Amino acid sequence: MKQVVKRPASLTEKPFHFCPGCHHGIVHRLVAEALDFFNLREKTIGVASVGCSVFLYDYFAVDVIEAPHGRASAVATGTKRVLKDQIVFTYQGDGDLAAIGTAEIIHAANRGENITVIFVNNSIYGMTGGQMAPTTMLGQRSTTTPYGRDYHRDGYPIKMTEMLAALEGPSLVARVAVDKPANVKKARKIIRQAFQMQVEDKGFSFVEVLSACPTNWGMTPQEATKRVSDEMIPYFPLGVLKQKDVVDVL
Repeated sequence: MKQVVKRPASLTEKPFHFCPGCHHGIVHRLVAEALDFFNLREKTIGVASVGCSVFLYDYFAVDVIEAPHGRASAVATGTKRVLKDQIVFTYQGDGDLAAIGTAEIIHAANRGENITVIFVNNSIYGMTGGQMAPTTMLGQRSTTTPYGRDYHRDGYPIKMTEMLAALEGPSLVARVAVDKPANVKKARKIIRQAFQMQVEDKGFSFVEVLSACPTNWGMTPQEATKRVSDEMIPYFPLGVLKQKDVVDVL
């Protein structure tokens, strides 16, 4: 029988430990496929943040640096400036990038650093117990908002993609989702283009991926995936918000 799908070479053979219904595994695969497509595995350095995203070093067959909480884009900046011939990407969650790491990501984007940032937004602090994150939806319950997020008290969910797209520095800023096959297909293309930007030395690229966290949402995997479709996407619209000229690699 002909093998149609196989594990990307840029992923290790270690089975994922993520909770059932978590979308990190899908995002890992899409990033690994992009690295394989451009034959980048032997020249890639990943920068892991703090949170569930930190397990990057277990699953990617590339060199990985673990950054302090929120500082992944700063660590990636220094790494890329020293090792200009390497491909450097960060893999960060919303509790990392959009909270303690807000200043670092904004200034890296504004400078147009030639790095690729993968931002996984599941609207909650995952690893630390389900506290409200900067991207937690209005009305969404968490351990620190047991009655739901209230804009009078907690403010509004931060739209990082829109914020960064307003800056002059970035070459590609986009938001995707992996809640259904059609969206996974679009996400694959855009993540690939984000790495293409770095390969072509065009500067900073940023892809936000809307993701589910069934465990901390208190939902089944099916309910959590539906929530991405029904609640998150209407508030965080999908699409490419900013893009320099790029040749379609598909």
